[in-house]
Amino acid sequence: MSGNFSFSFSGDDIEDEGESNSPAPNVSAPVQTQPTASAFPVPGKPLLPATRHDLHQMLSQLPSKVAYGILDVHLDGAGRIQLPRRELWDVRVQLMAEDEGGDTEPGLGNHDVKTGVYEGGFKSWESSVDLVKVLSLSNGFLADVDVTPRLIELGCGTALPSLALFQWSLNLRKDSALSIVLADYNPTVLQLVTLPNFILCWALHQRAELPLLENAFSSEGELDLTPEVLRAFDEFLSVRRISLSFFSGAWSTEFIDLVSSVRVPMIGDGPRQRTIILGAETIYSPFALSSFTHTIFSFMEQERAQGNSAEAFVGAKKLYFGVGGSLDDFVTKARELGAHVEELREETEGVRRGVVRCSLP
Repeated sequence: MSGNFSFSFSGDDIEDEGESNSPAPNVSAPVQTQPTASAFPVPGKPLLPATRHDLHQMLSQLPSKVAYGILDVHLDGAGRIQLPRRELWDVRVQLMAEDEGGDTEPGLGNHDVKTGVYEGGFKSWESSVDLVKVLSLSNGFLADVDVTPRLIELGCGTALPSLALFQWSLNLRKDSALSIVLADYNPTVLQLVTLPNFILCWALHQRAELPLLENAFSSEGELDLTPEVLRAFDEFLSVRRISLSFFSGAWSTEFIDLVSSVRVPMIGDGPRQRTIILGAETIYSPFALSSFTHTIFSFMEQERAQGNSAEAFVGAKKLYFGVGGSLDDFVTKARELGAHVEELREETEGVRRGVVRCSLP
């Protein structure tokens, strides 16, 4: 049994501002069994195990070039931010070129989510744009040299919230460390869109300073990923003390332990550590809601036990029709577990959405 969830994007990505003129989500849901401790359970189908992916290995597996577009996000009267994203059609072209007669990569067909197979990471979701807008008002910690930030984005996909914080950090943090943990159920999502988006963000920011990058961009909206470009990206991260860590697999105790076991040495250099956990459109079913809540509370409790501050920013729809997940259910669950939950943003036009901040006392 598998569940194919269609959130009315019809295979297309969001446009500027993350707006969608589609009707409320149409969801085809399976008959649910009792939830387990892991996310996305499908009877008879094993879940993807928690896995860490080496950055240098991922860099070595990139294509020779990527095509990209720019998403303009207007920050509620406080300017705008432009976030690059690899084009979905470019991902399809790469996969077709590499195809040896197998099935089309999940997520590039007609379904936005295939439970236990693909969890929506190739596409940018409306709530990820909402998170970017909220974070634009809460990114002052990036300029605090007495704080070492650690960002953890769960279900990152195209990683718009982390991309925004990364871009802001390039201006606000010249000499201070930054750790970014990017997690998605599917390793192919990390390889095909998450990492390329970070390279694009860096390249566009540094384009005027590095002739190498100016020559790597084409007028057709493409970036050549030459060995020299990738080496410059890696060296930049090292010089700026920016750590990118990639994890795939289902949210589970093993996943939590794996992410927690990876302690970047630079984190200990700062007087204080602050962990920011991000999640957009991660609670679209009771299974996902339960596992996601357990995961973020585990991380926050670990940080509190070590004397560090931690908080989670969660963006989601008010209700995921037909499958039972909702932002209100998350808020209720979080408060039952003793968290302080603050509602930061609400979208009432179209499909109702919201963003909340969650922290432990």
